[in-house]
Amino acid sequence: MKDRQSLHRLVLAALFAAAVTAATAYLLHIPIPTGGYIHLGDALIYLAACLLPAPYAMGAAAVGAGLADLLTAPMWVVPTLIIKAVAVLPFTSRDRRLLCPRNLAAVFVSGLLSPVGYGLAACVLLGSAHAFLPQFLGTLIQAVGSGVLFVALGLALDGAKVKARLEAKV
Repeated sequence: MKDRQSLHRLVLAALFAAAVTAATAYLLHIPIPTGGYIHLGDALIYLAACLLPAPYAMGAAAVGAGLADLLTAPMWVVPTLIIKAVAVLPFTSRDRRLLCPRNLAAVFVSGLLSPVGYGLAACVLLGSAHAFLPQFLGTLIQAVGSGVLFVALGLALDGAKVKARLEAKV
């Protein structure tokens, strides 16, 4: 039974990684003049973090977002691998609902963690402390949009009891 559960989680993580890659690199991929771009991928990362145990969610987030950056902005791959893996940690997959109080708070924590991480990475990559604010602001816009989309998806999926159905299959 444990092997079946591990395989189920691994397959779900791989599917999330693929969806994050596509949503980040291609769906609604809108560059922001101050730095970064708007995409749908982070909302899927948050969903993965609510459905999968942390190691699986971290892998899905890092691989999915990392591949998207490899396809669109390769200089950001290494920071993305770290930032997106860490961004799932405030979430929990242990609650029966996606939109439990902890996960709602996690939207705000991850919504700040990612812009700070990318702002610091921009300082390193561009060699200037002046790179922080433009990158931070651009990524903050992205984080707000992803948070709103995550909440909307979470409401719909909680209403359909998707989490209970997934857990029943394992």
